[in-house]
Formats: sequence, C-alpha cells, structure tokens
Amino acid sequence: MISILVIEDEKRVADLLKIGLEENGYQVMVAYDGEMGLRFSHTNSFQLIISDIILPKLNGFEVCQQIRKTDEQIPILMLTALGTADDKLEGFDVGADDYMVKPFDFRELLARVRVLLKRRAISSVDVVKEMKYADLTINLERQEVTRNNIPIKLSPKEYSLLVYLVENVEKVVSRVEIAEKVWNTHFDTGTNFIDVYINYLRKKMDKNFDVKLIHTKPGVGFILTSRQVYK
Repeated sequence: MISILVIEDEKRVADLLKIGLEENGYQVMVAYDGEMGLRFSHTNSFQLIISDIILPKLNGFEVCQQIRKTDEQIPILMLTALGTADDKLEGFDVGADDYMVKPFDFRELLARVRVLLKRRAISSVDVVKEMKYADLTINLERQEVTRNNIPIKLSPKEYSLLVYLVENVEKVVSRVEIAEKVWNTHFDTGTNFIDVYINYLRKKMDKNFDVKLIHTKPGVGFILTSRQVYK
C-alpha cells in the first residue's frame, strides 16, 4: 500500500486529507508540526509527502529543505494559504515538486498526487544500475567493467566510449556520432583519435577473449556485437 505523510497543523484540514486519501486506498500518517513531520519522514517509509508551509516549530520550507538532504526523490506537495509567486518560487527552490493554494478542491489534489506518484514510479524504473551483453557486464554505479567475471580496467574516456557502444549494441555507429555523444565535439576528418581509442578498447576488451565484441564496418563506423560478421 502506498504510504503518504501529511504535515498539517490545522486538524480540520488534516482530517479532511487523511479521510479522503484513505478512501482512495492510501495509507496516511499525520504530523501536526514541522519537527514531528521531519522525525516521521526519517523513521518511516513514505512514497509521498504533503506539507503545509505555516507550521509550528519548523515551517514547511525548512522541513522540505531538511528532507532533501537525505532524500532527493520523494515527491513533496505543498499546501498553503500563501499564494504569491515569490512563495511558490521559494517552495520550488527548497525542493518542492508541486504547490496548491488553500482552499483547494480535493479532486484536484488527488489528481496531482497520482501524477507525482506516477512520475516517481517511472523515474525508479528508469534508473539502470547495470548493463549486460554476452559475457560483458558494466556496473554503472561503480563504473566497473568485467568480461566473463574478469575485471577490465579502463580510463574514463575508454569507459564512456564503451558505455556508448553498449547503449547502441548491434548497431553501427559512425565516427561523427561518437565524437558528438562521447567527446561532445564535431568530428574532424583530419584526426584519428576515435580510431585510436577504439584500438585501446579492443586491446583491453577483446585481446584475451575468443569472442571479439568490437568490430569495424569499413567506411561506416564501429559496432559492438558478438556476431562474428565484421573484422
């Protein structure tokens, strides 16, 4: 069940949010001041936080700022009677994801909650920690590369080039594409630096293995594939 933290010192509003959200299938915990809300956020697992700005002990801006020091991903929706542009900008500056002004329509709040939760779910799915192809594994968090569980030490630029090739596995990529995507520059036909780095990679990635992964398609570019159809 999706768990939501509501930080709201007005009991009437807090009760309205708790009842309405629970009727829509969410689990809700309520904190009645900023310090309590911050403490709950550290000691419980929530998927979303709804916070007022004008709160006892710690205001909503301070709570949001503290939460963002330890959790950059959790969606935070701010509810407040302060509706000026400056107030909204300050909320976004400290890490709020959305902003609603009291009084609010609960149906709109519910729609925004669903959007924020969906956005978080998509973001979580999109985070790739590892890339694999054939016997090649790239750990993106530690930037470590292995083939058949044998560590391969690469320079930062060799690593970036390999990641780009794996991202485009089984596809021929041109020198122009590599120059733009890996080096962030336009390819100069008078230089051979990309070929030099491809050769560096080949020596480290393929030399001691029977199956070669990095191949050249003459006049076109390079391809990472385990199919032995290129040289």
